[in-house]
Amino acid sequence: MLATLGTLSALPGGGHPSASGDAARSSGSATAAPRTTVSSHSPTPGAGSTTSPTPGTASASARPARTSPSPDTSPAGGKASKPASGVPLAWTVDSQVWALGCGHDYVIDKPPAQVPPPPAEQDAGPWATAQGAVHGRETNVEISVQGRSSTAVVLTALRVRVVGRTAPMPGTAYAMDQGCGGSLSKRYFAVDLDKDRPVAHSVAGNDAGTPIPAVSLPYRVSSTDPEVLLVTARTETCACDWYLELDWSSQGRTGTVRIDDRGRPFRTSGIKGLPRYWYGSENGERQWVPTGD
Repeated sequence: MLATLGTLSALPGGGHPSASGDAARSSGSATAAPRTTVSSHSPTPGAGSTTSPTPGTASASARPARTSPSPDTSPAGGKASKPASGVPLAWTVDSQVWALGCGHDYVIDKPPAQVPPPPAEQDAGPWATAQGAVHGRETNVEISVQGRSSTAVVLTALRVRVVGRTAPMPGTAYAMDQGCGGSLSKRYFAVDLDKDRPVAHSVAGNDAGTPIPAVSLPYRVSSTDPEVLLVTARTETCACDWYLELDWSSQGRTGTVRIDDRGRPFRTSGIKGLPRYWYGSENGERQWVPTGD
């Protein structure tokens, strides 16, 4: 399983170009404390943060969702607010980010006749929740990070933790597009999630034929200098549950925040060998049509 991380907007003074993500996000915040591990909003009260010298682990799995009134009914990879817990950062998480704003696959254990037409990207969360959908082949997680004050906070490392790995889920792959145009300049990191201790490595990228040099952490954020990170986690051979850890340092203090879906890991499942459909026209009617892959 392979993940790449791209910086969509960078900091003044950091030498990065700046751009903002299109997908809507929910916000989270925290206040400063040393060596604090913080999770996205947990399904149970009081589970949002722990203070520990080592990062926490997750054991539950779920499916992707953009918004949901209850963590128990929302799939993995959705957006969530962060409880105050001693971290000098505010951040938001959105896993319903499609490639170039229009390309994505979901695995759904339903036949095409029972699956409604694909949604717009901004409506993907409720649609995926209603269909019991899981991200197919890749999950894009967009993380917007900024400091809570003008004091600089340095983002020093990003790690990926794989906490569950099974055979790919059964069902049918449904493609949300048939090709997209345009692209965003990103800073790319490659992560091999199949390793026991995956490490994010800075790699060069490409934007419509224009090479993008590798840019490694650290990055600096403050209340006026945000950073937007895009993590793309891919798999061909598993249904993987995973989350991210982001290390920070500020004024002699250090800590780690956990990036997940409301206290639960994200979930990504391979689609190799599954029937795959896109929404097109057949016999003059709009319907799900086999892609022929």
